[in-house]
Amino acid sequence: MQAKSLSGGQELLCINTTKVYDWIVNEATFDVSICVDLEDTDCDEVDTVTCEVEPLKAVVLNRQDREFIIDGEPITLQLVTIQKTFEVTVFVTKTNGATCQVDSQTFTRCEQVILCAPEGTKVKVDFTDVDCFVCVLECNRTPGGPLTLELGVTVRLCQSIQVTFPVTLEIVAEFCQPREILPFNPACPTPAIPLQCPVLFPTTPE
Repeated sequence: MQAKSLSGGQELLCINTTKVYDWIVNEATFDVSICVDLEDTDCDEVDTVTCEVEPLKAVVLNRQDREFIIDGEPITLQLVTIQKTFEVTVFVTKTNGATCQVDSQTFTRCEQVILCAPEGTKVKVDFTDVDCFVCVLECNRTPGGPLTLELGVTVRLCQSIQVTFPVTLEIVAEFCQPREILPFNPACPTPAIPLQCPVLFPTTPE
């Protein structure tokens, strides 16, 4: 069946959508300190120490109006304070090749960014890439105590920050049309005669 054409069917439409007030992509770097106790391990048994980071949540603590002059025009923007919480997990690989998780800690850090984010708008933070690495590693053992690893970990977050607000728009648009149906005409199989066995049958009369 052929789809009925809707071409030329423009009309005034009222739709709900989301308006983007502002959008930035930036990189944030944080340093954290982690102290890990290892039982039954010596410093010379530790080969490498690595980490993984997982963002947990991002919360807007406050926003304050700030006056700016951009291209000669005065404008009011907002200084937005964002609180971010993330979890860092530490792994130790020993000289025998065994790798094990030795600690996992949650950290909270804040940052401030300038945005067009008036009250009522929503500030959403999406992490497009997260990474961490161990920058400082000190290995110590107190007499009679466990092995202690003192780590300085650097966390790097690539983030997309958008300011949005739900709006209702009035637009003139044309309705979308369904695509044409692809032709599909399977061919009927032609009759076929099974192969015979002329050596065996039928036999030629003598």
